[in-house]
Amino acid sequence: MSVLPHNSHDCLGCEFQSPLFSHLSNEELGTVRENRLSVVFNKGEIIRKQGTHLSHIIVISTGLAKVYIEGSNGKNSIINIVKPVTFVGGPGIFLDQIHHYSIAALIDTRVCFIDINVFKHLIDTNKQFANNILKNFSQMMLNIYNRLINLTQKQMAGRMADALIYLFDDIFVSSKIDSSISKQDLAELSGMAKESAVKILRDFHNAGYISISDNEILLLNSEVLKRVSRTG
Repeated sequence: MSVLPHNSHDCLGCEFQSPLFSHLSNEELGTVRENRLSVVFNKGEIIRKQGTHLSHIIVISTGLAKVYIEGSNGKNSIINIVKPVTFVGGPGIFLDQIHHYSIAALIDTRVCFIDINVFKHLIDTNKQFANNILKNFSQMMLNIYNRLINLTQKQMAGRMADALIYLFDDIFVSSKIDSSISKQDLAELSGMAKESAVKILRDFHNAGYISISDNEILLLNSEVLKRVSRTG
């Protein structure tokens, strides 16, 4: 982990600025700039730990990170994968100021931490910004509901197909998933043990849906994979 100089980049016109901040005035962006910290986390480092005090809002500026819940049995469940430029909030902002999930860097990742009091002030004083935050939270909750339905109603093959389609279509926007996503990550994303995940991935590979190598997973047959997702 390395903390960048305070003036390492300016919020005004920043190429890594979250769309949620597009309705802030120059003065408001200046306030954000004066109350934020930019930090680079190395691959595998914990960005935020579940159960810790929530003092800052997190924006993923560059890189890739996973958001996950740590279960009492030692098993993790990945809620989603976040890429630039993503705002990472949570219920703790407005309830108890506690992080209810952990965030870890999947590759070297730059994060902007914004003081929570500044964030709340912007919500109180800027209606468009508040509306954007509400929409963002609503979309996040809808995604979690849909994932919960899939995890509880589908068999393992359907859950793995969902996880792969999510990564291909929404995260990498490509027919290739690179080595930043491990087999363990795929298991935690699809709600199964790593051994089961590896077996299903091998079955998909042998069936010609995907091609697996040491460094990547290639999509070979999108239609069949989507059919497996639908049939569960």
